[in-house]
Amino acid sequence: MGILALSGSFYDGPTPEPRSHSRSCAFFRVFRVFRGEPSQVNSEVYRDFLLELAAASGDFIRPYFASPDLVVETKSDETPVTLADRGAEELMRRMIRHRYPAHGILGEEFGPENTGAEFVWVLDPIDGTRAFAAATPLFGTLIALLHNGQPVLGAINQPILRQLVIGDGLRTTLNGRPVRVRETPNLAAATLLCSSVLSPARHQNGEAFAALGLRVKQLRTWGDCFGYLLVATGWADIMCDPIMNAWDIAALIPVVRGAGGIITDWQGRDPVNATSIVAAIPGLHAQVIAALNP
Repeated sequence: MGILALSGSFYDGPTPEPRSHSRSCAFFRVFRVFRGEPSQVNSEVYRDFLLELAAASGDFIRPYFASPDLVVETKSDETPVTLADRGAEELMRRMIRHRYPAHGILGEEFGPENTGAEFVWVLDPIDGTRAFAAATPLFGTLIALLHNGQPVLGAINQPILRQLVIGDGLRTTLNGRPVRVRETPNLAAATLLCSSVLSPARHQNGEAFAALGLRVKQLRTWGDCFGYLLVATGWADIMCDPIMNAWDIAALIPVVRGAGGIITDWQGRDPVNATSIVAAIPGLHAQVIAALNP
């Protein structure tokens, strides 16, 4: 199955060119309009369409998972990519153009489109491609909707486990069922997640992160977007990423907030302009930020 099999279904215009490393800075331009004020848009009118995007991308990705024929390429930024990444994003872009032609699109694999629009969809077709390429289901598809630069709707879709988490900043659901972060009394009882135990030393204060790891009950690399899914659904307490891109972050904000969690950058600042993320339950977030920034 290839990308060309999708052509003509939703969009008959030209296929966007894959992004290059030199163009990656353009992906952050849409986030410059973030001001931190709550949006007044009714995101419910777009929820059904988000469900359609999640279902279609999941159906596309699923046959590639654990396939012995899967080809993994390395992009110019040394990150992996597969036909599943590119094809799923192309499919979602076609669907968005067909349903909402005035909306903008921002995605990991292809260039930004009309990102000055009132509404912009932010797509990461496979967040956790290394896990996906290793037949490990700790990955997901991230889909977010921005209104005037503010994330008003977000989804984490795990197509293999068939777990779909959707949040709007006020409420978060797992497969339609409301979910909340759990209550854990202290760091000694907490589960801390990360995507890599090596990354904090490369991008933040590695010694501080290692010290935090010794204070918690357990530290596990159930990472990428799946870690945030676990925090939002009450199965973990803290998820940390010391370096992230715009397409990694947008969907996480309404999901974590809607579940009652707190989400900031590594230093505790506004996540919408961030290049790092810490998400945690309310009773522990301040302690985590203090521990990471001694």
